[in-house]
Amino acid sequence: MDDFSAGGLAALIGLAAGLVLGLAARLGDFCTLGALESALYGGEQRRARMWGVVLATAILGVQLGAMAGLIDLGGTIYHTVAWQPLASIAGGLVFGYGMALAGNCGFGALARMGGGDLRALVIVLVMGIAGFVALSGPLAALRIVIFPQRDATGPQGMLADLAALGLPPGVVVILLAGALLAWALASAELRASPRAIGWSVAVGLSVTGALIGTSWLAATAMEPVGVEGPSYTAPIGRTLIYLMTASGGGLSFAVGSVLGVVMGALAGSIRRGLFRWEACDDPRELGRQIGGAALMGVGGVVAMGCSVGQGVTGFATLAWSGPVTLIAICIGGWLGLRQLIGGRDIA
Repeated sequence: MDDFSAGGLAALIGLAAGLVLGLAARLGDFCTLGALESALYGGEQRRARMWGVVLATAILGVQLGAMAGLIDLGGTIYHTVAWQPLASIAGGLVFGYGMALAGNCGFGALARMGGGDLRALVIVLVMGIAGFVALSGPLAALRIVIFPQRDATGPQGMLADLAALGLPPGVVVILLAGALLAWALASAELRASPRAIGWSVAVGLSVTGALIGTSWLAATAMEPVGVEGPSYTAPIGRTLIYLMTASGGGLSFAVGSVLGVVMGALAGSIRRGLFRWEACDDPRELGRQIGGAALMGVGGVVAMGCSVGQGVTGFATLAWSGPVTLIAICIGGWLGLRQLIGGRDIA
């Protein structure tokens, strides 16, 4: 604490979490769109079932950490901002549709960029800029009018709501995590892949570790620090601002996490011999990807998170926004894939 600023320490925590996620993407094939596409059109369930292990691990880790006093769930945006179902649904649908058009979510684009894909670099840049256009730029006022963000007036989320029905929090956590894990391991394809299971557990633990680290920092640092987990919409824009100006908030968890994914993906690609430079040779494809990236940036800001930010981190905090946004993203992704695979290209 004497040698590093709070922002620098937060960036190191984010870097560690991002490295694990980047490695999981390249060594464990952890990918949102890839899982959806394989399940719907490839006849392969392994990548989709990995999400069950990821979520079960993250939920158990985060909730046990909160019960032990290591994680301040009340300090996360998932519990300090009043949940808006419409924002989760609309933002998730737009994000998912854009994800299908772009061929990657924000996290996936960062991972592919680490593998040498220059098309992914374009997606990352456009998504980061579009996200800030909606967050604090020309579209911010319209977004606030349609989806106003208000402070939560009391406890919210699954545990708070189900406790009102007489269900103890511990029981809810065990039943939910157990159901997700049982669904995941019911797949013979996943059971036959210890590597996929191992990296799925690593992803869940990385989210847990990030929330523990930032909770500790928020409680001990002299500077204000947010309690955060991995997310890749607005953080991409914040990272671009930092790289250009070294200001705009300075070093933060978001910057470390974004750079960590790229570095982890680079290491994983080299380890598997998959690193290669790739570029787009089809203008129609590039146009579709740019449009998809812009939609992801706006949709992710409206939903207050992406497939990782809400779908894993938000879900792990047991905020309703997590599963609702993840379902909406999957539906939007399915609609986009259906359009593309049906041959009706929008470009």
